[in-house]
Amino acid sequence: MTDGLEREARSLLSAAAVRARAGQMLEIGLGGGLSHFTVDLDRMDGVADAVLTVTRKAYPTLDVPFHARWRHFVLGGADRWARLADAATWPDRAARARAEFDLAIVSVLLDAGAGAAWRYRDAVTGESIGRSEGLAIASLDMFANGLFSGDARSPFRADAAVLAKLPLTALTSAFQVSDANPLLGLEGRTDLLRRLGKLVSERADVFGLHDSPRPGGLFDHIAAQAVGGAVAAPAILSAVLNQLGPIWPSRLELAGVPLGDCWRHPAIKADDATAGLVPLHKLSQWLSYSLIEPLQRAGFAITDIDGLTGLAEYRNGGLFVDHEVLRLRDAADADRAHAVDSLLVVEWRALTVALLDRLAERVRAKLGRTPETLPLASILEGGTWAAGRAIAFARRPDGSPPLKVISDGTVF
Repeated sequence: MTDGLEREARSLLSAAAVRARAGQMLEIGLGGGLSHFTVDLDRMDGVADAVLTVTRKAYPTLDVPFHARWRHFVLGGADRWARLADAATWPDRAARARAEFDLAIVSVLLDAGAGAAWRYRDAVTGESIGRSEGLAIASLDMFANGLFSGDARSPFRADAAVLAKLPLTALTSAFQVSDANPLLGLEGRTDLLRRLGKLVSERADVFGLHDSPRPGGLFDHIAAQAVGGAVAAPAILSAVLNQLGPIWPSRLELAGVPLGDCWRHPAIKADDATAGLVPLHKLSQWLSYSLIEPLQRAGFAITDIDGLTGLAEYRNGGLFVDHEVLRLRDAADADRAHAVDSLLVVEWRALTVALLDRLAERVRAKLGRTPETLPLASILEGGTWAAGRAIAFARRPDGSPPLKVISDGTVF
């Protein structure tokens, strides 16, 4: 019996489950059955136009890369990581891929909303950079300076033993945090990296196949599953969720399986133990998108990129609220702060994922493109995230999202 229950639990650790449950939430919303939102699909055409406007501005040739952490390492047209990696000597392509997995995993785990006040002063340009881009450049600097490496001669690595004992003061200083420059959730982020280090140390069978245990060992684990040199994108997410899942702070579990970014909503139906559960896996999917390029550089073909879903985060979600595709039933909810496990936030995030699929169809139709020539990952990059940020700044001077979520630094 437990086997069946565990199988049901693990079924939620997949992109297919995220898409199916989000689709169910949208259907309920379209039928007027949600407690916090109504849905107006007539306004989707305007959203598609807004997304195309920012996409054309950023990528005039419409040759749009994937939404991934690597975009944030480009500053003023210079690709900081590519410059460092191209100048380094790598024994083989797998060695570079392991380093890139190390960097992507650590950088994404450190990227969960900075708050409006925090800034990172870039030593190269002297610029002060906020939000996700600031967190990215800060994490790249930490990585390049060997903050996570146990070997002084080899800075471009993240060793499990170093991560497991990472002092809070090291991140405080590296993120330039002070009373005047506060960063949300710094303790939560530090704790997450320590948990990552501890887990990776304990699972040398996954993370230490060709090197001492390091997050980048996940590259070898995924590479070993390739069939004919190809890896399906949903398999990257499955590896991320199943191998890194236990690092997340205690949330929902089923049959002893930690479900990660997965929440309860009574409207969601299923004929097994997963009824009422809504998986979203935002950070894990963002990480999976960010692991595609290192795998490609190492010579693997990545298939079914659209098998991953859109990201349930506040820029994509804000896009639909600010364009009034999603309307609050109670306008006063716009002024309240909501817990991340509240029904309102769970509805908002699931609706966002389902609406991104619908939006992608409209954007492609306007451009005469297919999922192959314009994958969802490129529409997110072009795209929805930037358009969500643009309308947020148009509506509110500080660019804050239309709904306030109380974040612990590990979800958004």
